[in-house]
Amino acid sequence: MNFAVLFEKVTDKDFPVGYYYAHVPSLGLTTHGLGIEGARQAAGDLLRLWIAEKRANGESIPQTGETLFATLELPDDALQGA
Repeated sequence: MNFAVLFEKVTDKDFPVGYYYAHVPSLGLTTHGLGIEGARQAAGDLLRLWIAEKRANGESIPQTGETLFATLELPDDALQGA
């Protein structure tokens, strides 16, 4: 099985420096780890546990489709007073 994983540097001040989020968009799962490799390992662990739980409950594992990624730039004034 292949799952797309999106990595994003954590900027939350409550996290130590160097942590990354690992998002699995097709399943709505997110975890984190130290560095890209730590986040990748955490995502693999989370996926294995998630799949085992689904199988234990007799649920199917959804097929993943094509994943596309883009960024949207908003002007600074879009962040003010909505």
